[in-house]
Amino acid sequence: MSKKVSLKDIAKAVGVSTALVSYVLNNKEKEARVGKDIAAVIRKKAVELHYQPNQLAKSLKSGKSFTIGLIVADISNPFFANIARTIEDEAKKNNYTVIFGSSDENAEKSLDLIEVLVKRQVDGFIIAPTEGSEEQINYLKRSNIPFVLIDRYFPSIQTNYVATANFQAASQATRHLIANGFKRIAMIAYKSKLIHMRERIDGYRTAIKENGALKPIVQEVNYSSVGSDIQEKIGKMLAAKQPIDALLFATNTLSIHGLKYLNSKHFKVPEDVAVVCFDESDAFDFFYCPLTYVKQPLVEVAQQAVTILIDRINQPIRETEEQVLLTSSLVVKASSSHP
Repeated sequence: MSKKVSLKDIAKAVGVSTALVSYVLNNKEKEARVGKDIAAVIRKKAVELHYQPNQLAKSLKSGKSFTIGLIVADISNPFFANIARTIEDEAKKNNYTVIFGSSDENAEKSLDLIEVLVKRQVDGFIIAPTEGSEEQINYLKRSNIPFVLIDRYFPSIQTNYVATANFQAASQATRHLIANGFKRIAMIAYKSKLIHMRERIDGYRTAIKENGALKPIVQEVNYSSVGSDIQEKIGKMLAAKQPIDALLFATNTLSIHGLKYLNSKHFKVPEDVAVVCFDESDAFDFFYCPLTYVKQPLVEVAQQAVTILIDRINQPIRETEEQVLLTSSLVVKASSSHP
C-alpha cells in the first residue's frame, strides 16, 4: 500500500510552507492573503498527488462532522431528486457531504431518520417535513441542532424555511384555465394538512370564486393509494352529466398517475379535458401533447436552503429565523388550450 499523501508532501512539491497549503485546501486563502495563482498551483498539485484530507482529524479540530442530513418525502420523485442534486452540489462547494433519506410522507420513518442522523453527528438538517412531524421539529429546536425546512413548513413553529409561494402559483394556473374558456375546472390534490397542499387548494378555490359563474371541484386522494384513488375520482368526474373540461394536478406524481388513466381510457388532451401540472417531469417529454406546468424555482430553493443552514451551523445563536418564499412561473403549452 502506498504512503498517504500529506500536506507536507504537497508543500515540498510546490516549494511553499505547509501552513500555506493548509490555508488553501481549507478554503482560507483569502484570510491568509494567498495569491490566486499560487492557490491554483497548490490545488492542482493536490489533485495530481491524489491527496485525500484526513476527515477525522478535521472533524476533531473543528468540532464538526462536515455532513448534512437531508430528509425528503421521496428521493425518486423528480421534484425532490432535482432539489437533492443541487443541495449536494452546493454542500460540496462548502466542503460538506450530504446523507439522504426518504420519509415516504410517514412521520415514524421521518423520526427514525432524524434519530439515525443525529447519532451520525450531522452538523445540521434540511428537511421536507411530513404531516404530524411537529414534535420532531420542536425536538431539533430544543436540541439546538441547526436545520432548514424546504417545500413545506409549520406556521405554528418559528423555523428557518425556504418554500415557494404556493397560493400564488395555484391561483395563477387556475386563472389561466378560466381565461382560456374552461367552465368545469377540477383540482386533484393529496389529502393532507400540510401547508403547501392547503395553500395550493386555497389558491385554486380563490381563483374559481373570483368568477361567480364557476364552482370549485376539489378531489383529494390518499398518498398510500394514489393510483386507484385518481382513477376513481377522475372516472366519476368525466362520466358525470356535466363532465369536467379541465384538470389541475397539485403535484407531478399526481399528474403522471392522472395522465396514465386518461390515456388508458382514450381521453384526449386538450380535446376532452385540458391539463395543467404542478412541477415539471422528464416523463412529460414523452406525452403526446406538450403539457402546461407550474415551474417551481428548485435550484433557488436548494441553494438558499444550503446557504441558510451553513450560516446557522457557523453562527448557531440567532434571534430570528430566515423565512423565504420564492415565486413560481407558469409555462404555457398546448395541454391547456381550448380545443
